[in-house]
Amino acid sequence: MPTSTTQKFALGLGLAIAALTTAFALYVYIAMTWSYSEGERAGFLQKISKKGWICKTWEGELSLVAMPGAAPEKFLFTVRDETVAAQINAAAGKRVTLAYEQHKGLPTSCLGDTDYFVVGVREIE
Repeated sequence: MPTSTTQKFALGLGLAIAALTTAFALYVYIAMTWSYSEGERAGFLQKISKKGWICKTWEGELSLVAMPGAAPEKFLFTVRDETVAAQINAAAGKRVTLAYEQHKGLPTSCLGDTDYFVVGVREIE
């Protein structure tokens, strides 16, 4: 049992750091597993690449065309699953439908550059 003030302070500081670390880990877990929204986007797959200095993530761009002659809108997305990334790589330049989940409030770009995480891809004939 700590008796000196220094020992009590060190124990309190250690417990506070452990509690903050646990709370942060729980927050990241909840942010990554609970999706804010889910949906699909269709368009032409512009690019996909693995990016990052330390944390490598698959980042891509889908060109959404509402009507012929209109300026295309870009849908930026992240892929965490290597299998889905390989399917998207195989469909580069083609018209596809991407199923995604939106995860808001992620604390770092190490988990992905965007809020939109693609979980499935389907090629449009």
